[in-house]
Amino acid sequence: MSKVIILGSSNAVPTKDGENTHMLIVGQERMLLIDCVSNPIVRLEQAGVDFNNLTDIIVTHFHPDHASGIPLLLMDMWLMGRQKPLNIYGLHYTLDRVETMMNLYNWSEWPQFFPVVFYRLPSNEMTPVLSCDDFIIHASPVHHMIPNIGLRIQFPQSKKTLAYSCDTEPCDEVIRLSTNVDVLIHEATGESPGHSSAKQAGEIGQKAEAKKMLLIHYPTGRFERSGLVEEAKSAFGGEVDLAKDFMEINF
Repeated sequence: MSKVIILGSSNAVPTKDGENTHMLIVGQERMLLIDCVSNPIVRLEQAGVDFNNLTDIIVTHFHPDHASGIPLLLMDMWLMGRQKPLNIYGLHYTLDRVETMMNLYNWSEWPQFFPVVFYRLPSNEMTPVLSCDDFIIHASPVHHMIPNIGLRIQFPQSKKTLAYSCDTEPCDEVIRLSTNVDVLIHEATGESPGHSSAKQAGEIGQKAEAKKMLLIHYPTGRFERSGLVEEAKSAFGGEVDLAKDFMEINF
């Protein structure tokens, strides 16, 4: 059975109890990280998974709270003897900057470095990203301050579906991406350029006819706002909950 582990649920300002938003999809054959922040090796160990089983990374966009952990993850894997390839997926805009960031660390000179394969995705709706027995993933562009993608993930064995809005203003692309999904994970930073409020997230979920919603990328710590679930429920008729760090969703 595949599962999703929320590794972080906070917006761009993390706390000791809420890391920046990123998540892990664990299948029988592959293990996929969606965004990479903080100290990835430690975070994966805290989630009870072996980082050596990581096969793929999707980088949704090149903001520090979504991509800053990549150099440390790659260096630590190399120092700990990884040999098998790692696949990294993202838009051209995103991966060009990931490679530039790694070049600043002069990674081409790291001896006996394991293969890292970049897969550059076009900015088209429902672009195929990855297909295996565990999950089938498509990406669509969403409306953020820089090029960014949301994801739709199908789990063939259970016939369940998940959508993740990533950071976005309300947009039709997310509605189409998440139509009739079993779970929609939608950001709730607050109404602002490139972001959505909890109520706006609920409106998207209602239009998409999603069965359940999880709010993520919401303010935490001293910026925490109460009532997000109730706010989303004012627009969405299904179940709503807050994503929490290390929450597991079985598919």
